Parts: sequence; structure tokens; C-alpha cells
Amino acid sequence: MDHQPASSEITFEHHISDAEFKKRVKNTTILLSIITIIELGIGLLLYAWHGSASPLLVLMFKGAVCILTLAKAYYIVAVFMHLGDEIRNMIMTIVVPLLLFIWFIAAFIIDGNSYKNLRNTYDLHFKETTTPKEGHDAHSKPAETPAPEPGKQ
Repeated sequence: MDHQPASSEITFEHHISDAEFKKRVKNTTILLSIITIIELGIGLLLYAWHGSASPLLVLMFKGAVCILTLAKAYYIVAVFMHLGDEIRNMIMTIVVPLLLFIWFIAAFIIDGNSYKNLRNTYDLHFKETTTPKEGHDAHSKPAETPAPEPGKQ
């Protein structure tokens, strides 16, 4: 009787040798180091340009840092946590809840920002307690009354 695996995905014969795995870890570590140096360079560049760069350029650099960070997360999970060697169903079991968690965080950030903006608009008590009154802020001078002219009273 010939023994066949239950599914083509359920095979455990893809183990690599120790030397090959060490080479893979070494290459991944070098790649992660290069990506980190690029991220730090972008951060220092943004710090040096603070206030003088166009908002679109700053947004593009921040987007690049986000993409590089996601690439680093992929390599860390795939190589160091061995998820790249797992079957597809196991990968989906881990990745799909992670994507839902990211959506969860984004939803709370958006909701919190909406609450903050609406509170500033519609909550009159909040507006009265946080809005500076006329003449109480540092930039305005109190209204001066003109001095009476001598001899006229």
C-alpha cells in the first residue's frame, strides 16, 4: 500500500540544510540593516528639512518609510519566525487577523479624530472653557479708553 499525503500542501519534506539556513539568515540580516539605514537617512533628511520642505515631499518620504517598514516586517516574519516555510492555510491564519487588527487601529484613530472635531464644533461648554476670552490671550492688548481732554468734563 502506497502512502499519499492528504493534500499537496501538507508536506514536511522542504527542510533546508543548516548551512543554507544560516546563509539565508545572514542575507536577511544584511538586507534588514540596509533598509534600516535607509529609513534613518530619510528620517534625518526630514529632520534637517523641518519646515522648509513641501508638504507633498514630506508625505512621500513618510510613505516610503511606511513601505520600508512593512518590507522589514515581512522579512522578519518570513525568515526569523519561519512563516515563509509554512503552508498557505497557516499563513492565512496569522495574516488575516493581523490585517483586521490594523483596520481596528485605523478605525479608532479616525473615530477619535472625528470626536475631537465634533466636540470643538458642537459642545458649547467645551468651547466656553477652552476658547480664550477677548483680551486674555498674550497677543491682544486690552481696549484702552481715551483720556478725557483737559477742561472738558
